[in-house]
Amino acid sequence: MSRGGSHRLPEYSLTSHTKAVSTVYSTYEAKARFSEVLRLVRSGTPVTVTHHGEPVAEIHPIEQKPQTIDERLDELERRRVLVRSPEPRKPLESVARSAGALDRFLAERDE
Repeated sequence: MSRGGSHRLPEYSLTSHTKAVSTVYSTYEAKARFSEVLRLVRSGTPVTVTHHGEPVAEIHPIEQKPQTIDERLDELERRRVLVRSPEPRKPLESVARSAGALDRFLAERDE
């Protein structure tokens, strides 16, 4: 590469954080096309902003927090953080030896 040349990223690159294809804009382009950048981000596409060809920022959608445990497990499975067992889940069983054990334990702690 010649002296003073710029290092340009390809139009699309693979980001290590999101494992999704990211669209790349220069600082000038991102400023001039900010509405377009936000439209892409809202649709789920991360955007990388470069300065003189070097990546300096990544804009990505804010993930909404799942409301239930099943939604959270679904999200973790989609991100390949976990793999669900092929066997159906068994219902949880109480480990208390007698009814009211928790109440008795808490009452003893307060004494």
